[in-house]
Parts: sequence; structure tokens; C-alpha cells
Amino acid sequence: MSHTDKYKDCIKACLDCFQACNHCASACLQEDDVKMMAKCIASDIDCAAICATTAAAMSRGSEHVGHLARVCAEICEACAAECEHHDAEHCQKCAEACKRCAQECRKMAA
Repeated sequence: MSHTDKYKDCIKACLDCFQACNHCASACLQEDDVKMMAKCIASDIDCAAICATTAAAMSRGSEHVGHLARVCAEICEACAAECEHHDAEHCQKCAEACKRCAQECRKMAA
């Protein structure tokens, strides 16, 4: 079984989360009160970065997948919690993507 087959669901969840976080950060910058969205934007940026890194590591079959997946799950959970504080649809969709990614990453970290 190739690395991409073994990690297929987690890679997809990471890439979906990466996209949702980037979209959320961009949409938050368009909100009327951007300062109120600052923590959400920062969380989105951190989450997108770790999701991209984790997906890449899985694609390569890196020996660090377990550790990265654990860290990715923690950051995704934090981002989901932050996004849930905001009523904007993009924040709610981002929170859902983050939770899915955290769930898949927890499986890989086990």
C-alpha cells in the first residue's frame, strides 16, 4: 500500500481544511470589524500552514507523520474552537473542516 493510499482520507481532510482556513482568513479580512476577527485570522493562518505541512509529510511517507498529525489535530481543534465563536458562515464552515481534519489526524497519530 502506498503512502498516499494509507493516508488518503487524512490528506484529503488536511487539504480541505487548508482551503477552508485560507478562505476563512480572507473572508474575515472583509468583515466590518477586522480587529474583532484578528484571533480567528491568526488561527486560520496557523492551521492552514500545519495542514499543508502534514499533508505533504503524509504524501512523502515521512517518519514524522505521527507527531505532525498529533500537532495538526491540536491546532485544528484550537482553530475550530475560535471559528465557532463567530456567526459568519465562512467561520462555521471552517470550524467543521477543522473538526473533520482533527478527527482524521487523531486516527493517524494513534
